Amino acid sequence: MAVAPELWIDGRPAGLEDLGRQALFNYGALTSFRVEGGGVRGLDLHLERLNRSAIDLFGEAVAEDRLRDQMRTALAGRTEAWLRISLFSSELSLRQPDWIGAPQVMISVSAPPSPLPDGVRLQSQTYAREAPHLKHVATMGLLRARRRARLAGYDDALFTDQAGRISEGSLWNIGFIEGDAVVWPDASMLDGVAQALIREALDRAGSPQRTEVVRLSDLSRFDAAFLCNSATPAAEIVAVDAYDFPGSPGVIQRIGEHWRSQPRQKI
Repeated sequence: MAVAPELWIDGRPAGLEDLGRQALFNYGALTSFRVEGGGVRGLDLHLERLNRSAIDLFGEAVAEDRLRDQMRTALAGRTEAWLRISLFSSELSLRQPDWIGAPQVMISVSAPPSPLPDGVRLQSQTYAREAPHLKHVATMGLLRARRRARLAGYDDALFTDQAGRISEGSLWNIGFIEGDAVVWPDASMLDGVAQALIREALDRAGSPQRTEVVRLSDLSRFDAAFLCNSATPAAEIVAVDAYDFPGSPGVIQRIGEHWRSQPRQKI
């Protein structure tokens, strides 16, 4: 039986009224990550993303020391966990959408999820998230896309926009391998923290990478593909629709090593 996550709001255990509000009103931003040995890879990027999202959605950021204090309170000394930090406001509603202020903070603490395994098969779907630059809580479209893909016999969904450009997956970014280079798709998407950490590590190692428009018709150019997010630094994608990649597991493994080369930042 799955263990329910612990929920904290503004540094205290969440109550029934708090959770009822969250269940009935779907407006906010989030970020999530693994705590390892008391630290987080790319914590500064996660906090920066929350800061940008808070300003975009609520007009005011949440102080970083407040976020860190609440994370430490929720962890209660634990050094291994999965944290999801959500920003919301009890003041903002359909009748009062113009409220401006620092949002409230909800933190979920649970056991770290297992990384996705290699061998992912994807179904392409024409879909674009609303406000794709934000990691927001409006997830119906993502879950519906994953559900459609699973019911069709695939593992997950890969999104293309109306112009046919590959953008991102349901819960992750995608990268392609062409020779010794990593190719990132150029389209509107969420720039993930795992993706940013891999990019930084590739630059530091002097490994070639570039960003360009990639369409489904371009897939035969690539030797391999991988997905990445904070739970899965790199998992090999073996197929998109009916196209099977030749495969390059050694390169995919090195991508994961690049992510793991990033230091864990103290909370």
